[in-house]
Parts: sequence; structure tokens; C-alpha cells
Amino acid sequence: MGTEASKLGFATRAIHAGQTPDALTGAVNVPIYLTSTYQQQAIGKHKGYEYSRVSNPTRDALEESLCALEGGTSAHVFASGMAAITALCTMMKAGDHVVCSVSVYGGTQRVFDKVMANYGLRFSYVDTTAPENVAAAITPETRLVHIETPTNPMLAITDIRAVADICHARGVELSVDNTFLSPCLQQPIALGADIVMHSTTKFLNGHSDGLGGVLNCTTPEQAERFGYVQKCTGGILSPFESFLLQRGVKTLAVRMKQHDTNGRAVADFLKKHPAVKQVFYPGLAEHSQHELARRQQMGFGSMITVDLGSFERASCFAARLRLAYLAESLGGVETLVNHPATMTHAAAGAEGRRRMGITDGMMRISVGIEDVEDIIADLKQALEG
Repeated sequence: MGTEASKLGFATRAIHAGQTPDALTGAVNVPIYLTSTYQQQAIGKHKGYEYSRVSNPTRDALEESLCALEGGTSAHVFASGMAAITALCTMMKAGDHVVCSVSVYGGTQRVFDKVMANYGLRFSYVDTTAPENVAAAITPETRLVHIETPTNPMLAITDIRAVADICHARGVELSVDNTFLSPCLQQPIALGADIVMHSTTKFLNGHSDGLGGVLNCTTPEQAERFGYVQKCTGGILSPFESFLLQRGVKTLAVRMKQHDTNGRAVADFLKKHPAVKQVFYPGLAEHSQHELARRQQMGFGSMITVDLGSFERASCFAARLRLAYLAESLGGVETLVNHPATMTHAAAGAEGRRRMGITDGMMRISVGIEDVEDIIADLKQALEG
């Protein structure tokens, strides 16, 4: 599609960008090129492919599609979201400093503090919902600010444009984890972000059947770096999972519309239920950052966190679920319920969770695209316990 892709609507790009019909057969889906190597016509002469760790036609098509959706200049897919975060860290060297959202995904903090810190990188965690905290944390050694918005699981919102302006005034790059909303509901690059990261396992895939991660870039230097990391470290996405992810992306727009519709209805139900102590969902008018969410997002999505008041009440609620699944992950077509304190943020420890505001009574709900009446009925009967 080339440069014409930017002129098309989001849903059209999701279906067509990178999806040129196969030249040999006319197949409308890019084939799964299950090959590790490629025949070369002569020494130094080939058709653009030499070895699948370096490049693969199925993966290339996917990266072109994801680039078109996020509005960057290139996209680089990895074997998981954490592999993408690890690749992000290769931009830096020993002694460099990173400022990060305090309420970041537990796996991100774990790789920062338990792995990357061993190689001389330093990390500071601040409440990025107040941009002045970011400004205060930046030092001459800071090379990157990494934020999640909305955060996992507290659904706190950071003003991307405000933080981007602070970063660029200080010569620092900004990366944004856009996993919770997908490029369908939030476009960080348009708001000033330099890099956008996703766990593609979640909404981009949408079917809970494949792991993956992506870094979307805005400069040739970033593209060269992450392409080189793919080649050198080999943590790339397989052709089969690239195919699954591209399959999911084609329905992203229609899925996110239903996720958003269902999320709003479920949040409205939960805020009125007497068994729910507190609801965290930026789509609610009473949420302290509702107006900011309205301004920088194209929807509120389907991620909701509730505080049921105690571990015992959360356990009872989880045990009574019938339609929804108690499971890790999010963003699938099915409704998934997670207990952050023992699942996604267990590694943060009790003190770390306290700083993030995560209580033992919290449950994170990834509202699926089932009939919303059935979702609400299941949550209602589970809360009655």
C-alpha cells in the first residue's frame, strides 16, 4: 500500500496494510513462510531473504501493518512483550538512567530492577500522572522516560503530550506502553511519543492464542538499533505467531468498539453494586482523570479494576465466576479476571504494591466481547457471594 496507507481509515489499514495478495497464488492472506533459510541465486545474490532470524516475509508483512496502525516509521516484533521491553533497554549503556511510571506492569519493573540493573542501568519510579514529577526526576544521565497509560492495574492516566514536551526539552526520548488501549483507542506518536511498545499478546492479537511484543519507532536510528537487536539476539516472533497476530489485527477495530461498549456498561454496573468498594475506570465521569482520558484517547477500553475490600472477598468472588475466567493476561475476546497481588504484581512485593496502591482485595477485569448482559449476570452472581 506504500504511502497511500496513511490516507486510509484505521479499520481499512488494519485489514489491508502489509497484506498484499500473494503474487504466486493470489491468496488474500500472507502465507506462513515456515522456513529457516532461503535459496540464493549466486554468491551474494538473493531475493531479499537469507535467514529467518534476520527477516521473514510473514513477519515483514506484520511489521508493515503494525507500523501503519501506530503511525510510526517502522515496527519491530519480538517473541513477547518482555522481549520487546528488553530490546528497548539496548538503547542504553552502563550508567544511563531511566525514569519510569511507578505503577508500571510488574514484569517491566522486574526486568528493569532484577536484570538490567545488573548491567549498570539505573531506574527511578515516579508518579507520572503529575508531569512535574518527571521533570524533577530527569538527570543529565537520563536517556529514556518510559510510561504506561493507562497503568496496570490502577488505570491511572499520564498526559502523553505534556511528558513528551518535558522529555524533548531535555533531550530525552519518551516510550509509551500502549497495551491497554491499542492503537485503535490511543495514538501516542501523534501526541509526541518517540517509541510505542505493546504486548501484542493482548488486544492486538485478541484471541489469547499467541505471545508477542512490538516496538514502534519514529527515527532511522531506532529502526537500525532494534533491527540489529532482532538479528543479534534472536528474540523474534515466529512466522506462525506473526500470522496469528496479523489475523487478530484485521478485526482490531470492530473488537475494540465492542470492548469499549461492554467496558463502559460493566463499569457502570460495578460502581452501583454494594459489594464493590471502589471502581478504577477512566470512563466513569467521577474518575479524577476522566477529562484527560477523553482528550487523549479515542475510547476508554475494557480494562477495569475493582477493590472488593479484602483478600477473602476477592477469593470468594473469583471462586464463584462461571462465564469469566480467572486467568493471567488480558485483551482476549473472552472476559478474564486477574488478582494483581498474587498474579501480575506478585513480584513487586508487599511494599512495592503498597506504593502502587494495589490492595489484596483488588481484582482486574478484562471485559470481553460476549453479550454484555451475560457478563454482567456472571459478575453479579459472583459478587453475591
